[in-house]
Amino acid sequence: MSLADTIRKTMVPVHREGWPFVAAFAAAAIVLGWFWDPLFWIGLALTAWCAYFFRDPQRVTPVDDDLVISPADGKVSAIGPAVPPAELGLGDAPVTRISIFMDVFSVHINRAPVSGKVTNIAYRPGKFLNADLDKASVENERNGLLIETSHGTLGVVQVAGLVARRILCWVKEGEDVSAGERFGMIRFGSRLDVYLPDGAVPRVYLGQIAIAGETLIADYRSDDAIPLSRTS
Repeated sequence: MSLADTIRKTMVPVHREGWPFVAAFAAAAIVLGWFWDPLFWIGLALTAWCAYFFRDPQRVTPVDDDLVISPADGKVSAIGPAVPPAELGLGDAPVTRISIFMDVFSVHINRAPVSGKVTNIAYRPGKFLNADLDKASVENERNGLLIETSHGTLGVVQVAGLVARRILCWVKEGEDVSAGERFGMIRFGSRLDVYLPDGAVPRVYLGQIAIAGETLIADYRSDDAIPLSRTS
C-alpha cells in the first residue's frame, strides 16, 4: 500500500451536518488570530476537534435478522428491565433496555440496530441532565423510533445530554431501514436507549465500549445466560 493510500484510508470523512460548524470554528480562529497569535492556535485545535466530533466512518454491519447491532458508539451504561417511554406505545410493563452513553469524543452518528419498518417517531422535549444518569431516559429531551421486525417491535430512543442541545433524525414514519443504516445524530454528547422485544438476549456487558453498526448487543438465538467476562 502506498503512502497516499495509507493517508486516504486513515482520514475519516466529516458528515455534512458538521461542515457549517467546522467552517465557523475555522473562521473564528482566523479572526481571533488577528488579535493574538496564541488564540489562532487554540482556535485551530478546536476546529480540529470539531471535525473529529462530526466524523462519519464507514462500518461493516453483520447482515442477520437474528442480531441486534449497536446504534451508537460509546460505553454500555445500563442493561436491565425498564419501562419504555409512554410515547413509544410499548406499554407500561418493563422490558429489557440497553443504554449506550456517548461522550464528546465518540462518533455521534446513530445507526439502526435492526432491519425493519419505522412505524412511529415520537419527539418529547425535556431536561438536559447528564445522559449517563438513569433518570435521563425519562426526564431528558428525547426522540424515539419504533421499528417493526420479524421478531417484534423494537424501540430505539435518542436521549439528549448535559451538553447535547440538538437531536437530528433523518428517517420518517413508514420508511424501511436496514441494520447499520444511518438514521440520525445528537450534538454534543448524549445517549441511545434500545428497548428489546421479548426473546432478545443481551450480549454486551456494563462498561463495554460499543461500535455503532458493528457491535452485537443482543440476539434471538438462545436464552442462555451471557458468559462471564474479564478485563485484561
